[in-house]
Amino acid sequence: MTSQAILITLCCVAIAVATLWFVFAVKLEASDFAPHRSRLDQLLERRDAIYENIRDLRFEHRAGKFSEEDYEEMKRALEIEAARVIADMDSLTGGAPTPATRQAMSVKVPGKPRA
Repeated sequence: MTSQAILITLCCVAIAVATLWFVFAVKLEASDFAPHRSRLDQLLERRDAIYENIRDLRFEHRAGKFSEEDYEEMKRALEIEAARVIADMDSLTGGAPTPATRQAMSVKVPGKPRA
């Protein structure tokens, strides 16, 4: 064999060994075994995001970025969405929805289809 053939063979062997080491030596993390997020976890995350959006909206309104009318409309839509998420959480956990969440479930938000 020529030296070039030996070099190519050694490179192929090195790549094969590196590939096998990478595949079999990877350590699994705890998150690999964690269950997927439940529907309740997703709703809790959505609720927190809506509350944060309401806080941001209030701040931006106070900073003068929104008119009173626009602020009230966006705030109402976010509050209705929050009530719907909370109602979904209630139904998942077996809690009885409050009158406010029942009312929010019956209100149609413009541009948003009902669930």
